[in-house]
Amino acid sequence: MASAAEQLAANINFSAIGKSEELKKRIWFTLGALIIYRLGTYIPLPGIDPAAFEASFTGRQQGVLELFNMFAGGAVQRMAIFALNIMPYISASIIIQLLSSVVPSLEAIKKEGESGRKILNQYTRYLTVVLAVFQAYGIAIGLEGQAGIVADPGWFFRVSTVLSLLGGTMFLMWIGEQITARGIGNGSSLIIFAGIVAAFPSAIISTLELGRQGAISTGLILGVIVMSILVVAFIVFVERAQRRLLITYPKRQVGNRVYEGQTSFLPLKLNTAGVIPPIFASSLLLLPTTIASFAQAEGGTGVLATLATYLGHGRPLYMVVYVAMIVFFAFFYTAIVFNPTETADNLKKHGGFLPGIRPGERTAQFIDSVLMRITVLGAAYLALICLLPEILISYAALPFYFGGTSLLIVVSVTMDTVAQVHGHLQAQQYEGLVKKAKLRGRKR
Repeated sequence: MASAAEQLAANINFSAIGKSEELKKRIWFTLGALIIYRLGTYIPLPGIDPAAFEASFTGRQQGVLELFNMFAGGAVQRMAIFALNIMPYISASIIIQLLSSVVPSLEAIKKEGESGRKILNQYTRYLTVVLAVFQAYGIAIGLEGQAGIVADPGWFFRVSTVLSLLGGTMFLMWIGEQITARGIGNGSSLIIFAGIVAAFPSAIISTLELGRQGAISTGLILGVIVMSILVVAFIVFVERAQRRLLITYPKRQVGNRVYEGQTSFLPLKLNTAGVIPPIFASSLLLLPTTIASFAQAEGGTGVLATLATYLGHGRPLYMVVYVAMIVFFAFFYTAIVFNPTETADNLKKHGGFLPGIRPGERTAQFIDSVLMRITVLGAAYLALICLLPEILISYAALPFYFGGTSLLIVVSVTMDTVAQVHGHLQAQQYEGLVKKAKLRGRKR
């Protein structure tokens, strides 16, 4: 069975997209919203010297700030009002999702359907405000601690910084919701996608310039281009990969009619955890580097600085710990987002069963064993994709801007967006068929 992205790739018709007025409006709305977001990444915070901060940022090993700067499209390096980006909202969503799996009251709300989803969304917004306030206040304190950046340190600067960064995050959260409702969908993902892709031109130009100067050989550049194409194709292949479990529904009688038994599939994705494991692993590993860089800026050294040196990009210890954390979070997050017992209970309620497996506990155990086996492959795939840029940076001396996490996000969001466009085209075709049927009925 072909996925939505495969169906669109096989049957794409740009003339159909041009004729779809509704889809064109959604695409233009999405592009307009993303342009507004990109403009906001160039508006600096009030009360700081943007040039002094950018010089300080580029002159120090930033660690986790470099990761956030990549997701924010350079807004952290410019210390813009969108410096926090939509990351507090993403963090709040993940926290609420995890809590809804372990807290009974939130789990009960989650099972209420659409009404429960709205309540959890509201909790996510409240938690976003809390996280954004704490992060913004920490940024204000950090800026005041660096000489020559803040013109007038004090509570007025701190309050204005918190309000500016909080307002930027809440505005981006609203923009993301509008893109989801009035655009082509996946609003939050598209905002992060736009921030990452915005660095493509500068990364390509800098690499070609190094090739022109002779710092990088032409063969290495061509090899990286070919390898990038192969890696993207590999990511697309694995992200579409599924382990389908056959489900059988027996014959049933409704009134005087007997309905034949049906079969369907329970799809288990090879990479159920998505991009969450690399994001968590990168953030936790880069925290010591970030803290050590600020400590050295203030003249301090110690164990943390030594640890940060060994955990630098490309170091053997960094790679080993990075892989271990990716594998751990892959299994941990998969266990959180997919509940085999709940799935088995739902199958039993609807009369479905796996051939040769007793419904109930045996089915849950079988699904769990299959899920664990394919998660081993998914974790190995994530580790391979995320280690590849580290190897290029360390042993090929290549300024490879995009890591495995960003590459996974770009490819995944692109596939989801293609599927959304396909869905809108299908909806328009169905509406056209319904209108034609109504007109024929009236003529008769």
